[in-house]
Amino acid sequence: MIELNLAFVVQLINFGLLVLILNIFLYKPIRRILAERRQVIDAAREKALSVDQEVQEKMAQYEARLQEAKAEAGTRRAEALKQAQQEETTVLEKARKEAADSLGSIRDRVAKEAAQARAQLATQAEALSIDISEKILGRSL
Repeated sequence: MIELNLAFVVQLINFGLLVLILNIFLYKPIRRILAERRQVIDAAREKALSVDQEVQEKMAQYEARLQEAKAEAGTRRAEALKQAQQEETTVLEKARKEAADSLGSIRDRVAKEAAQARAQLATQAEALSIDISEKILGRSL
């Protein structure tokens, strides 16, 4: 069995002194260093969270500006397409008008030339018929 004598009391006092000395020179500095490290880690974590939040905000702003730019580009593209269609319509109408005018002038010229050709053919036919008649009759008409 265990005897409770003076050696036990001395060992108990030695243990208490050892715990006190270790607490002063070992445990308190280690706890202080761990607390400082925890504070540094917490500060770094908070800074990382704030930087992450800032990055998220800037990404949201970037996305918003990108959407605005896309919308503006779409609007400009639609306006340019509309303007191009109007210009195309104007050019086509001008070309149609010029073609119609040209076709009209060509028809008029062809009609004039046909009339001249008919008149010339009529005079030539008359002269030819007189020549043929003179040869058939053998005398001058």
